[in-house]
Amino acid sequence: MLDVGDLAEYPGVPASTDYDGRAHGLGPRAYRFGKHPKFALADVQIWIEQQRDPEPPAPAGGR
Repeated sequence: MLDVGDLAEYPGVPASTDYDGRAHGLGPRAYRFGKHPKFALADVQIWIEQQRDPEPPAPAGGR
């Protein structure tokens, strides 16, 4: 399980993700043990994959 500090150090996850995102229902799924959120690495990886831009459309057929 990752804590907030670990999450902020994870590649591609900005430090503000937990504080701003969780206040707005965004960010990876968290578990709460006491008052501190914890994040499963698998949930963080799934969340990162969901943030990927969609594939651009294939170019239309040429002339």
